[in-house]
Amino acid sequence: MSRRYDSRTTIFSPEGRLYQVEYAMEAISQAGIVLGILATDGIVIAAEKKVTSKLLEQTASSEKIYKLNDNMICGVAGITADANILVNWTRASAQKYLFAYNEDIPVEQLVQRLCDLKQGYTQYGGLRPFGVSFIFAGYDEHFGFQLYHSDPSGNYGGWKATCIGANNASAQSILKQDYKESTDLEEAKALAIKVLSKTMDSTTLTSEKLEFATIRLDNNKVQYHLYTPAEIDTLLKKQNVGAELHDQQP
Repeated sequence: MSRRYDSRTTIFSPEGRLYQVEYAMEAISQAGIVLGILATDGIVIAAEKKVTSKLLEQTASSEKIYKLNDNMICGVAGITADANILVNWTRASAQKYLFAYNEDIPVEQLVQRLCDLKQGYTQYGGLRPFGVSFIFAGYDEHFGFQLYHSDPSGNYGGWKATCIGANNASAQSILKQDYKESTDLEEAKALAIKVLSKTMDSTTLTSEKLEFATIRLDNNKVQYHLYTPAEIDTLLKKQNVGAELHDQQP
């Protein structure tokens, strides 16, 4: 007799698989790519923005990159509504730690708290996994700059460079070839643009299709910078990406 092993989150198939978690992973693979690169003096997070319609009002806020705390940011790929719920929960958790101990929460501890919540949604009936993956970038005095990736199962790991979303396998291949331990922030930004230019479905990169953010130290204080469209265009010109758009006029 056939059985629908994907009808419940908590039912294992005969092969030991949780289909609902795999469905959540598939939803993420359809989203715009997000990548993070750890540099010696900071971290870069870059993301592909899906332009759904020219009639859609563009806001000044980011839809793929979020600030979680004074020492931590994240990039998301997957269902935006799920991401908003988890981002708000993570911000509240970070503020509770700050209130209790009067210092920013260590990066891995905040990642672990969020992943514990995500894992719980794969364990109990009547719930479904969150259809979103995160790339976390942060700094603390214990381990310096850190880059983490988490998926809907609640699993997480530390990375030097990683990506999530569409075409992530191709992006990972480029990162493996070109990433170096001595990469600084400027080189990391150049590498991020190179990866996006070769993996995004668009023929040209523009500020309308990209989001870019960095964190670095300035006077022993973490500085978060979300690039404006003008700054992204300047960065693309500097890397000679998308130049054909400006050279079409005689």
